[in-house]
Amino acid sequence: MSTRPEPAFEAPWHAQVFALTVHLNEAGHIGWPDWTERFGATLKRHGLARSLDGGEDYFNAWLETLEAFLREKGLAEAEAMKEMRAAWEAAYLSTPHGAPVTLAE
Repeated sequence: MSTRPEPAFEAPWHAQVFALTVHLNEAGHIGWPDWTERFGATLKRHGLARSLDGGEDYFNAWLETLEAFLREKGLAEAEAMKEMRAAWEAAYLSTPHGAPVTLAE
């Protein structure tokens, strides 16, 4: 019987988007009260509860909130985020199952 703890996140991108949000908070770009209000509104708009277990729906809502926040604060351009999302999607779709997903240079 293994005593290894369960991973804190279901998918690597969940951890990455969480870490990015924490970094933006620590850098003074995002205040937690503002973040929780925005994130709660996104969850409500999607009919999701705050008590979700951190699965795909939860982190899709998290990412949606973060992208909107970055646009509103002028920290990222909408077109640049759209292009990056498309690049990651193309990389994901062309990567064999189980292999790490990387962006083309």
